[in-house]
Amino acid sequence: MPIKIPRALPAYNALREERVFVMTEDRAEHQDIRPLKVGIVNLMPTTVDTEIQLLRLLGNSPLQVDITFLRMGSHESKNAPPGHLDKFYISAKEVISLGMHFDGLIITGAPVETLPFEEVDYWDELAAVIDYSVKSAWSTMHICWGAQAALYRHYGIPKQPLAKKLFGVFPHKINERHSPLFRGFDDEFLAPQSRHTSCDRDALAARPELTIQSESVETGVFLATARDLREIYVTGHLEYDSLTLDREYRRDLGQGKPIAIPRNYYPGDDASQAPVVRWRAHAHLFFSNWLNYVYQETPFNLDDIK
Repeated sequence: MPIKIPRALPAYNALREERVFVMTEDRAEHQDIRPLKVGIVNLMPTTVDTEIQLLRLLGNSPLQVDITFLRMGSHESKNAPPGHLDKFYISAKEVISLGMHFDGLIITGAPVETLPFEEVDYWDELAAVIDYSVKSAWSTMHICWGAQAALYRHYGIPKQPLAKKLFGVFPHKINERHSPLFRGFDDEFLAPQSRHTSCDRDALAARPELTIQSESVETGVFLATARDLREIYVTGHLEYDSLTLDREYRRDLGQGKPIAIPRNYYPGDDASQAPVVRWRAHAHLFFSNWLNYVYQETPFNLDDIK
């Protein structure tokens, strides 16, 4: 089944070209089913690219998914196309004031990880969304900095600076083999990482509410959950497409930043070669598993979420 998005959204044509199932709002209104309602708090500077990446994965399931994009009204994006956020996004404050509920909510990463949380200009608004999600979304997936922010907000778990940027594609092991999120996964899977900070594993493991479902020696905790998967914390970027790390690498080089070549990404660590994608299948499976879990568990009447 398709995801429902506006026809004018730039991602619509890109996904149609990839033969991802998408449906326009007018067609969806003639279907007598309740789609899953998924909100996306898109904090990434690559606004449109991130939309495409997440929608590509959310559109690969037999479920119809109704997408709502949320923005931080207290932050002015310098990277979105002119008028894009006004046209396709709703402010988080409005979502809260309207009492909107979601089957699933995604909070992305953001390029602010070296700042203390309280110094991020939209922290108060994001913290309100994180608080609101507890009783207004059945399951919330927090990604990268979004995971660190929510772990700090919910549990007071600090982030820790890394000696150098964790950058590349890394293997991860699964601790919870019977987790619905890892149904169909291999014993080891690869996932991109791109961050300057990390979760405090000892602090996380000390909280009985949290379960570390996946981790690795090189990257630390990859996935932690709470409240029977109603809170999901992902430190990496399964949603990344084939060239995302390449673009980040060349951007940092161009800006004169100290950046090592992304690990396990280019053949022979040769940046002149096209990267090899080895995480795509698990990315699709992970998001499909999440949607299936949400579909099975969420109340039919969203107002019943507590």
